[in-house]
This record gives sequence, structure tokens and C-alpha cells, in this order.
Amino acid sequence: MKSQQHGSTLIIGAGLSGLAAARTLSVRGLPVTVLEAHERVAKPWRARHPALRLNIHRAFAGLPGQEAPGTDGVFLKRDTVVDHLEAYAEGLATPIQYSCKVTGVSRTPGGWQVSTGAGEYQADNLVIATGRESIPHIPDWPGGGRFSGELLHTADLGDVSRFDGKRVLVVGAGNSGTDALNHLARHKPAEVIVSVRYGPSVVPQRVFGFPLHRLARVFAALPTWVLDPAFRFTEWLFLGNLRRYGLTTHPEGGGTRLLRDGVTFAIDDGFVAALKAGRFRIVPGVKRFEGGNVVLADGSSCAPDVVIAATGYRTGLEPLLGHLGVLDANGRPHHPMGERDPGNPGLWFTGFKPIFTGYFDAAGVAAERIAARIAADTAALETPGAHKARAVNGRSFPADAPVLRQSVGDAPEREGTAG
Repeated sequence: MKSQQHGSTLIIGAGLSGLAAARTLSVRGLPVTVLEAHERVAKPWRARHPALRLNIHRAFAGLPGQEAPGTDGVFLKRDTVVDHLEAYAEGLATPIQYSCKVTGVSRTPGGWQVSTGAGEYQADNLVIATGRESIPHIPDWPGGGRFSGELLHTADLGDVSRFDGKRVLVVGAGNSGTDALNHLARHKPAEVIVSVRYGPSVVPQRVFGFPLHRLARVFAALPTWVLDPAFRFTEWLFLGNLRRYGLTTHPEGGGTRLLRDGVTFAIDDGFVAALKAGRFRIVPGVKRFEGGNVVLADGSSCAPDVVIAATGYRTGLEPLLGHLGVLDANGRPHHPMGERDPGNPGLWFTGFKPIFTGYFDAAGVAAERIAARIAADTAALETPGAHKARAVNGRSFPADAPVLRQSVGDAPEREGTAG
């Protein structure tokens, strides 16, 4: 059995945050292996609706060592994002174990052990990069399971044209809900009803043709007591008084909610115009389902053909990490963006905190923090030396990369290649 090397790191998740961390560690000569549950990179992106574009400006959609493609203009298309991540994974000098579902995480005297269907891995460091939006969440509405229409989450939206001629209820008008509504505004559903409890912080995608997100670094430099009223004024100036159309304003400002709670802005690109034109209408929150009807909080009801739940996501980390005390009541890590956890040395998180510049930029920030701290820890334990390399499928990896510890009867060791 191979001894564990100082500075070795396991990364769970080959999404943009995990890949960024892998690259930043490997360029420092630190041994790293990535474990990915899906059979290929960017699986969640491939499942998103085909008309999707990022709300993130291209300038902030790069990853460490690779700029965002310039083929789509300002906002990248879904398929371009997939190609972007595929190319990034292919360029890593890091083994990626695909179809490797993690079933357990535990501390060891020398670091961390990760259990998978193929065996056990051990390393000094463990990076959790499975993402804040890992599991789509639909509330357990009374009667929801007996709804006679179609009930789906925005993660499964698919081709929006399939809703043409149908009565659609969208529950939630936050970032994902407004994205769905923007696309519905370009199609011909028979009716669109939007159920909201608190109105979102809405900003236009462009102001006089200028993409507002290009100013994200300016927003990030300002305090929330400046940002919150500034965003409210921007909404009023360019979108008007949306309360006239039933869309109330959340009592707290958009900047505060983003930085404190991770609630991102709703980006308007057609939704508000459809609302003002009477094509969409706002109703109260959902109370329960009764057959083909949806009963609302004010006692009224509607009979949609389709209910689209834009009701957020869960991390799904509780079964793996709940015993460690590293998660809050919502299952989100207390140290979400590469911060050191004094109570759990060697355990790191990335991809769990949105910032103004977006998740791609956040991935780079967290990756740099993690790599710098692991490098410092490693240097304190041993004198850095050149790592021998071993060839795997024609590619070269550090000889002391985190390894699959096999038990008798386990399948042979598998080293995945990126892509």
C-alpha cells in the first residue's frame, strides 16, 4: 500500500470550482486527484435548457489559465460553457475519476478518507466542490404529488417552446425564475402566472445597450449601504414602479441579500416588458394543490397545465458532512469560499458563495486561496522536492497523487482522463 504524501489533495466534484482548484494546485506541483460522480464533465450544464445564456459578462467567465471564449458576444451560450469546461478539463495535468460517487467522508490521523463505490481514497487535504446548486428543491406542497398537470423544477426546464399554448404557473421570481420568465416572454404560452411571496431585486441586463454586469467589480468595492439604494434606484429608473403590476420589493436590499444569504439578483431580459403588457400576471404564494388546481395564499386558485418551481437548490452535503459540524442549518458550509477551518484542518470548500462577479470568478478566487494555504502547510512539513511522474493513458501525473486504496476483491485501480 502506497504511503500518503504531504500536500496530497482530493477534490470532490469536477465542476468549474473543482477544476479551477485542481489546476491551481497542480501548477504548484501539489499532487491532486478529482472525483466526479457523473460520467463526463459539465453534465449539469448539458441538462439546462438549450436557449440558456450566462448572466455573467464574458470578462468574468474565465477560469485560472483559460479565458472565456469570445464567440458568443457578451454572454456565453450553454453549449459554449460546456465546451469551455471540457477544454479546461482536457488541459489539466490531473487525474479525474469519472463515475466515482462518494459515499462517505471521515477524518484520519493523517488527513481525510473518502469512500466511493470503487474503494477508499486518502489524502492530506479534501476539497468539497459539489456546488451550492447540487440538488433541485421543490417544496413539499400539500397535494403536490397528486397534481394532474406537469410539475417540474427550473433545472429541468428544457426547450421552452414546448409550453406554447399552455397555461404556465412559475413559482418564484428570483434569478432562476426570472431566467425562465425571460425565455417564456419570447414564446407563446396561453397564460403565464407568477407566484411570489417577496419580490426579487430586479436589474436590467443592459442599460442603454451597456451590459450592467461589466461593472461587477465596481459593485463589489462598494458597501451595502450604498449598493442597496443604488440598485433600488436603478430598478425604478429603468424598469419603473413594478409594484403597480403586483411585484413587491423585498424588505432587504439586493446587495445585502447577495453577500449575506447568497441570493442573486433577478436579471430582466423580457420578463418586465411581458408583465407590463399584461401577458404575465403576479399572484400570491402557493398554499396547496387540489387535483388540477393550485390554491394560493389569498384563497384564490388557478388551473395551470404546467407548474415550474423556481424554488432553489440544496447542497445535499448533510449525509456526507453533517457529522463534522461544518454546515449551517441550510446545509451550506460555514467556510464556503476557500477559507481555512481551524476545527477541520485540511478540509476546504469552493463553489458555495456567489459574489458580484459570478461563480467563475469566485472559483478562481477560492482556488487561489486553497492552493496557497495548502502549499504553505506543505512547505511547513517538508522540504519541497521534485515529484516523480507516472504515465496514465499516455499522460503524466505526479507519482504521489492521492491514490485509490484497494481492498481484496476490489476492481483494479482506475485513473480517469479529463474529457
